[in-house]
Amino acid sequence: MISIHQFTVLVILVTIGDAFLILPATVADVANQDAWISTIVALVFGLLIIYLFITVGNLYPKLSLVQYNIKILGKWIGSLVSLFFFGYLFFTTSLMLRELCNFITKQILTDTPIQIIHFLFIIVIIMGVRAGLETIARTSELFFPVVFISILILFTLVLPKVHLDWVQPILADGVIPPLKGVFIGTAFPFMELVVFLMILPSINNQGKIKKSFFIGTIIGGIVLILIVLLCILVLGESGTSRNLYPTFTLARVINIGGIIQRIEGILTIIWIITVYLKITLYTYALHIGIAQLLKLGGYRILTLPFGMILFASAMLIAPNTSYLNNILANYWPFYDLTVAVLLPLFLISVFAIRKKLNSL
Repeated sequence: MISIHQFTVLVILVTIGDAFLILPATVADVANQDAWISTIVALVFGLLIIYLFITVGNLYPKLSLVQYNIKILGKWIGSLVSLFFFGYLFFTTSLMLRELCNFITKQILTDTPIQIIHFLFIIVIIMGVRAGLETIARTSELFFPVVFISILILFTLVLPKVHLDWVQPILADGVIPPLKGVFIGTAFPFMELVVFLMILPSINNQGKIKKSFFIGTIIGGIVLILIVLLCILVLGESGTSRNLYPTFTLARVINIGGIIQRIEGILTIIWIITVYLKITLYTYALHIGIAQLLKLGGYRILTLPFGMILFASAMLIAPNTSYLNNILANYWPFYDLTVAVLLPLFLISVFAIRKKLNSL
């Protein structure tokens, strides 16, 4: 069991997750200088999605998503839906690991083979999963001040480089480009919070889950809005959309009197921590779900074979960075939409129909 405070911290850090580095470029690519507007609207839709998660979670508060899939849809259909959900967790984990290792090998350890980085991270991920949810939650509490102090330093030092006129003209190309950005801005940070449907029964204060979920999402969403806005104000629309990692470039432009400069190491700390926690939570949810579906005595027996499979899948999921970015921008949001919106709506609909039929 974890506390409500630990749950809030986990929601904040998972919301920031990999979106902190890749969201500005993907949204700016379609919304141009109005990317910041897209992220504001995306937060509103994100809160609606959180309300959907809470609604489906309240159908059976003591059960995880996998368990009430079977209870609502029956053994066979529920098991198939759960397998589809496992596929989502697995491929999302592989994709995030590849993102993280691509970033490290291209920006930090440029002469290190990506396979070595994969191997080292998988070891630490397996350690986190085997330690359990309580340890993951305590780790998030431990790193939370580090992440937010680092974000505060980054935001403060980049302010002298801001050009307010770079967000103008507002809505120059109409509302269609920002609306496209809204879809991407909703998918990556907020739809991917569907993973918490696997751990809601493990929170020790069920009455405060709704408030905690909303608070964590709002705080994480505000951080992402600010980082997208700063990227536009400092790098411009073209600089944000054309950079592979615009947030990293944002940290590189900081130069205070020739003394404080090149603090991109701070950004690296933020991203590694948030992405690691997100990957570990996804991996934990996958292991717990498989153990529940197969009625295993424990999930730890799965960690070693999973690590071996993850090592291969992270390498095979994309042959190069361009292919990976194309998947993220053009296809992955629809995968998020299917699992995070259509699946919960389907479960709620079937639950309501069955309840009505039983009352006749």
